[in-house]
Amino acid sequence: MTDRRPCSDQSLARDDPMYGTASAGSSWLLLELSGPWGPSAFLTSPSVLDPDLGRAIVRRVESAGMRIVAIRRPGRRPPTPRWRWFVVDARPGHESVRRGEVSGPAGYLDLALDGSAGEVSRDPVVAVCAHGKHDQCCAVRGRAATAAIAEAYPEWTWECSHLGGDRFAATMLVLPHGLCYGRVDSATDPAMLIRHYTEGRLVDSLLRGRTSLPHAVQAAQHFAREQTGEDRIDALEPLDVRHEDHRIIVALTGPHGPIEVALTEHLTDPLYSNCSARVAGRVRQFVLVSITGLSSECSDTGEFA
Repeated sequence: MTDRRPCSDQSLARDDPMYGTASAGSSWLLLELSGPWGPSAFLTSPSVLDPDLGRAIVRRVESAGMRIVAIRRPGRRPPTPRWRWFVVDARPGHESVRRGEVSGPAGYLDLALDGSAGEVSRDPVVAVCAHGKHDQCCAVRGRAATAAIAEAYPEWTWECSHLGGDRFAATMLVLPHGLCYGRVDSATDPAMLIRHYTEGRLVDSLLRGRTSLPHAVQAAQHFAREQTGEDRIDALEPLDVRHEDHRIIVALTGPHGPIEVALTEHLTDPLYSNCSARVAGRVRQFVLVSITGLSSECSDTGEFA
């Protein structure tokens, strides 16, 4: 423990940009663990899951190239635990959710990870990090955000384990599109983010990015949205990413032809990325250099300082 201010408070004071920071993941496995989680939900929560079984589950899932997340319903824990699961494909154009339930945690070890089991679900999965044993900010901010969203969407909303980006708590994952949000608790109405999602729209001011896309593409989409006001989830699809003269050039689809966004990478001054960090480190940020291919109605093209 330290006497530093919480990492999310420090991040807000610095006004750390969130764009281009979404956790990577094109396929996800969400497993219900209803009960108290340790620092690692699957490895150090013995009252909920045997650590050896948890380790075997994690190894199997990660070997398949999937991201694994623990989930639980917000509020009072049920006297009899349930063991529900979701397999999610978050690749653009392939988005899908399959869901099911097993009789006990050992059943998680035998789940089909290829999307062939369970039933197709047309409902989104909303997972807000409330993993307090991992970071205190997630406990305080995450639980408040989860409660606000669950009031409007109780069947879709879950608390979840660590998603990354603790300094941006409360963090949220909206599946199957893999929209990763930060500072969700700062929204006047956090449930508004989900209402927009049901309409095929996103809220760029709180969006960290889409988990299935490279970080540079996430950042390029943000800058293009700033210039155009585009808020459709499936707009601004990536066409190409290339490196030229220490710049990253990202080509995106646009209404009048390709939009090219030129970026550079910048390392911040040392900062504490979570509350338990003992050593400050530099983190990467993307800086906009130029955007070309926008219509004159949206923005002038040219260089940015």
